[in-house]
Amino acid sequence: MNGFPVALSVRARWRSDRRAVWLALLAICLVGLPFLAASPARAATSSAQRLADKYSPIVMVRKQTDGICDSSEEQYSPPTSVNAVLGNPKVRLLSRVGRKTEVLKRDPTTTDVAGRNEGVYLDLPGSPLSPGCRFAKDYAALKKAGKAPAVVYAHIARQPGHSGFALQYWFYYYFNHFNDLHEGDWEGMQITFNVETAARALTTEPDQIVLFQHSGGEHDDWNDPNVEKQGTHPVVYSAAGSHALFYGPGLWLGNGQNGSGVGCDDTTQPLVEVKPKAVLLPESPPNTGPFAWLSFTGRWGQREAGFNNGPAGPSTKVVWREPFTWMEATRSESPKVPGGSLMGPSVANAFCFVVKQVTGYLNLADKSTAGALGIGAGLLLVILVPLGLTRWRPVRVEPLRQRRRFGQLLLSSARLYRRRLGPLMLIALSALLLLTGLEALEWLIREAIRATGSGLTFGDSTNVKIVVSAPGGIGRLLAAPIASAVVVAYIRNLDRSQPAGLVSSWQAVFRRMWRLLAAQLLADVLVIALMVTIIGIPYGIKKFVDWQFVQQEVLFEDRSIREAMRASTKVVHGHWWHTGVVAGALWLLSQIPGPVVGFALLFTTIPVAWVNVVGSLVFALLTPFVQIGRTLLYFDCIARGSEQPTPAAMAAAPAGA
Repeated sequence: MNGFPVALSVRARWRSDRRAVWLALLAICLVGLPFLAASPARAATSSAQRLADKYSPIVMVRKQTDGICDSSEEQYSPPTSVNAVLGNPKVRLLSRVGRKTEVLKRDPTTTDVAGRNEGVYLDLPGSPLSPGCRFAKDYAALKKAGKAPAVVYAHIARQPGHSGFALQYWFYYYFNHFNDLHEGDWEGMQITFNVETAARALTTEPDQIVLFQHSGGEHDDWNDPNVEKQGTHPVVYSAAGSHALFYGPGLWLGNGQNGSGVGCDDTTQPLVEVKPKAVLLPESPPNTGPFAWLSFTGRWGQREAGFNNGPAGPSTKVVWREPFTWMEATRSESPKVPGGSLMGPSVANAFCFVVKQVTGYLNLADKSTAGALGIGAGLLLVILVPLGLTRWRPVRVEPLRQRRRFGQLLLSSARLYRRRLGPLMLIALSALLLLTGLEALEWLIREAIRATGSGLTFGDSTNVKIVVSAPGGIGRLLAAPIASAVVVAYIRNLDRSQPAGLVSSWQAVFRRMWRLLAAQLLADVLVIALMVTIIGIPYGIKKFVDWQFVQQEVLFEDRSIREAMRASTKVVHGHWWHTGVVAGALWLLSQIPGPVVGFALLFTTIPVAWVNVVGSLVFALLTPFVQIGRTLLYFDCIARGSEQPTPAAMAAAPAGA
């Protein structure tokens, strides 16, 4: 009797325990299934992060050696986190509708910018069109406070219809200080893989690499010798201010083709190495979470006109959506600006200078239209007024020794050049040939003694450093005064009614070679020495004009070096402004045509080195015209001096004469 209730109790307890076990198992499944489901995603994320870390770039930037305010060096290194501006109390989020600007949020965060579209923009403190040192100082303060860590954003990009994927690295910079000026800057690079997953990519090598340069880029094979690496990490060179990326150090020319931008990107020494941390982004822009800023399609900098407008973010770029199609349209190489030209100004270097000045003027126009118009009007007056005030007719080549106005002198020089075109062109080309030979000899000397800074040792204790790094090279330093002297010798023979030709002109120069070279070089060195003292600039300018006719005095009057310098000063006396204006105009005419011709060629497929050769040829052919003009100016000053009454004659003249 007593056993039956006990059996019922045991059976009831087992049912109760079995129910508890099932409930426990169900609870374990409910809790564990999300983790089991998430494990493949976590594994994929882990593989992607490891891949991003494995190939994260090493960035070489121009080192700051002259303080943070020098924009020729990199002021905004390293590439950093967007949190340098998101969550920054000095930054505002603005909206522009028509002409009305509304402050949406001060101190905006990721949540505040998420999903915002065109018309909304971040506004950093300062004016991008007048940056001064404000942005550089603000960024330096952020770095000092630990709010600008070295970061690159990694993103796996896929394109329908293309196998494999691209691993992109996006670089964010606080400010862009180049020909264009804008708050915020996005640049980057990508490497491609022929496999479908990050896990498989970890066991293979990339296929290609492309570096972003403004709105274009430059692609190369991963294993090309041009691609520098440290282990698996590509080494890329960031241009100062513009942050366009290149495969090596140099001054790189952009002519606008393939989105390269227009101007010259500088990645030259000295350089410093930066190793940013790779932060993995989701493949698609989220609307929530720490990477919700990817859904912001507005501007990451102040609203401005044209190329000064703040940039849009990575997810708005074609390369984000179509990495393979975009890469195929990029260029295969970037032209490097050559170090110089054979004769005259380097076309490429002149191009860099002119683009910088023109964009500076356009930036001024965006900032102050009235100021830009005023400067433009002033430049036109400086050019047009002298041309309108001078006399252009009559033009008489004979006699050579006569007084001429500025316009008459230019036209007389051109007419004389045209009449004697054959021998004068031979003189110009022979000078170019001489210069080529001297440059080749200099190169051989460099190669033979490795004199690029180490010097050459004679004997046991004497160390003599051979300097071969003068501007333009020793060859040009010697050839330029010789070329000008040969043209002056040709005019001298014409003036004396002697045989004038290539051989006779060179013979006249050879007889006085030492004096002609030494006199011109001494005059140049003394003027430079005065100018570098700063306070001696006015006197240096004066002596530069006074010594314009040193070579003419050596050739026409057979004077010594000292006598030639004194005689030139005497000829210029009383006509200093006239001499300076005409000589300056002749110098400009020698400098401008070569680069102008070259500029047009830079926008073709002709190699940059050949463009410089064409510029040198144009300069060489202009040399006779310029030296004819200087010699006719010499005759003009002598004629003007002979017309002035002597002090004795003035004293003897009757009153009122």
